[in-house]
Amino acid sequence: MTGRRRPPLRRTVAPVVGIVGPGRAGVGLALALAKSGHDVRLHGRTKKQVPQPLTLSVGPENEPPAWIAQAGVVILAVKDDSITALAAMLARTGAVRPDHVVLHLSGSQGQEALMPLVGSRAALGSFHPLQTISEPERAAERLRGTWAAVEGMPRAVQVAEGLARDLGMRPFRLPSNAKAIYHAGAVFASNYFVVVEAVAQRLLRHAGLSDREAWEALRPLVEGTLENLAHQQPMAALTGPVARGDEATVRRHLEALTSDDAALYRVLGRATLELAQKRGMDAATAARVAAALATDLPPVLRPGGKT
Repeated sequence: MTGRRRPPLRRTVAPVVGIVGPGRAGVGLALALAKSGHDVRLHGRTKKQVPQPLTLSVGPENEPPAWIAQAGVVILAVKDDSITALAAMLARTGAVRPDHVVLHLSGSQGQEALMPLVGSRAALGSFHPLQTISEPERAAERLRGTWAAVEGMPRAVQVAEGLARDLGMRPFRLPSNAKAIYHAGAVFASNYFVVVEAVAQRLLRHAGLSDREAWEALRPLVEGTLENLAHQQPMAALTGPVARGDEATVRRHLEALTSDDAALYRVLGRATLELAQKRGMDAATAARVAAALATDLPPVLRPGGKT
């Protein structure tokens, strides 16, 4: 049988992903992208060791990476207050082309942080994994299943969503003006959670335990709470004296605490009381707990829109 030979299938080659900033987030993301099959380049200002298979190019802060012409996607993995200055340098040197996609990793800023690059006509946006990366070598497994906030120009959003899916993440879109409040929520969930555990550890130390003993004692409680939260939303998982309406215990706690710790306890107690009221605490009990906390009753929007 004779016939025309079919042309070979054309393979789509993923663009080079270049990352500027070899900190924990930059290195972790670079490793995760490399493991997912992307050709990744990493750039910084000073020499440092990076995990294989990554290599690090080094250059002064007033010059773009040598690989930038090869990259289709450029990710600025630098501190929030350095993003606009870095974008200005890339704009000033003419390193960014219209076919580039430029993303930054800030949780609190949107595409406005890349404003100096608007004249380049590149697609600008942001990509923020809702996850901590304290160990870059574990980033690929930590990012898998994590949500990722994306925003920006349409092409930037599409590329950011594609990167997220390549990493096994769940991308969701945010408007630029929602980034700050979104990131504040992430800080409460992660950073302030750690701080509250550190306060709890310190209080147990004041009760006579060593730091090591205090954390060993608290860990099962913390793990039990996280297990509850794995199966329930926060309102349903809430326990403790405020949720029970035990104003006498609240007063004893406040009498035992220093002024700073008591102030933190009152602020968190007021937020706890709001949850308890939403869950159905009666008005008289809520008033007694508020008095114990020395705070006004929080305004509560109950189901159905009634206060």
